[in-house]
Order: sequence, then structure tokens, then C-alpha cells
Amino acid sequence: MSSLVSERDRHLKWASLDWLEALLYVLGGLCLAGFAIGVLLDVVTREIGKPWLWLQTVNMGFFIYGIFVGMALAVRRNEHMYLSEILQSTSGGKRTVLELFSRIVVVVVAICMVVFGWRSVLNDMGRLVPPLNIPFGYYSAAIPASGVIIILFSIEQAVNGFANGFDRPREDAGAAP
Repeated sequence: MSSLVSERDRHLKWASLDWLEALLYVLGGLCLAGFAIGVLLDVVTREIGKPWLWLQTVNMGFFIYGIFVGMALAVRRNEHMYLSEILQSTSGGKRTVLELFSRIVVVVVAICMVVFGWRSVLNDMGRLVPPLNIPFGYYSAAIPASGVIIILFSIEQAVNGFANGFDRPREDAGAAP
């Protein structure tokens, strides 16, 4: 088991998707590091009077992909906007209904990300981002890709939660988030 995969809420996860969580964790870290280094280089090159104009385009890519990779990772780790205080005070059937409702809402939003994100990709393929002249659709592609992964992780949690219960096992209840 990779140390990048969170053991929290293990009862809601399929081991077969652990590789995807680890990959998203690494990609998110690379995007964050790339964005930070890019901004630093952008500031330095502007201060010395020799700006690298293409760097803003690269920074935009790191920023966009970092956000959407992070969203998908947060869903798998149950660290997204979540009604944790309300849900932790409930149990049994009421908890199951609220947890399933929460995941249905996330899936509906993710479906919108896929549908409208894909439309955006198709529209943006004709627009070029200067100065590298990369089609903006490559940046927009992060939206539907993230939506597909969010749907997958939400279904994973709903199926496992319905089968195993959404309450954390006792040994997991005290785990750090």
C-alpha cells in the first residue's frame, strides 16, 4: 500500500482505485510545485527586465490542472465540502440517506462538469493561448477529466457505504484527517 493513499475512510474505498489516488496526489504536488516555481521565475525575470512571457501560459496550466486534480483527490479522501458535523451526529438509516444524498449532489455537479466542460473543450480548441499558441481546449480538458474521476470516486463511496455502512470503524474514527 502506498503511503500516498489515505487510510481514512478505508471502508468506503476499493483497493483497485488506490493507484489513481496516489497518481492524483503526485500530479497535484507537481502542479503546485510547478506553479510556485513558475510564479517565482516570472517575478525574477520581470525584475531583471527580461520577462519570459510564455511563463504565464505555463503557470495558467499548472494552476488549472492543480485545481481540478485537487478536487478529484479531495472527493476520494472525503476532504471536500462535506456535511461532516451533521452526518457524524446521525446513524443508521438516517445517516445512510444523508450520505447518499450528499454523494448524489456531488455526482450531479460532476456530470455538469463533464457535459459542459466537454462543450468548453470543443469550443476552446479553436482559440489559441499566446504566446505558445496552444489551443485553450487543452486547459479546459481538466474540467471534464476531473468530473469523470469525481463521478467514479462518488460511486465507489456510495456503493461501499451502502454495503458496509458509512460510519467509520472504531479504529478509524480517531484517525487524523
